[in-house]
Amino acid sequence: MSKARITLKGERSKDLDSVVSQILEIAKVLKMKVSGPVHFPRKALKITTRRTPCGDGSDTYEHWEKRISKRLIDIEGDEKNIKQVLRIKVPTDVSVKISLK
Repeated sequence: MSKARITLKGERSKDLDSVVSQILEIAKVLKMKVSGPVHFPRKALKITTRRTPCGDGSDTYEHWEKRISKRLIDIEGDEKNIKQVLRIKVPTDVSVKISLK
């Protein structure tokens, strides 16, 4: 038995939840031991810039924000079954990191 830790990051929580549900369905069919998904707090990356590039005029600023959601899943099973889980389709805006133990 080997363990895999899957970390998912993305801007949209709906995309993350769809990938997590696919992983859980495959793990349920293959009768693998799953712990998670663990929802981490959403990180907000904030950027403030001046509207006028030359610096003249009034001080007006634009505020930009990017929110990053994160999920964590641990799976325990045979290597053959873990490879089946890794074949799921992932949207382009979701980042997947897998570490095997």
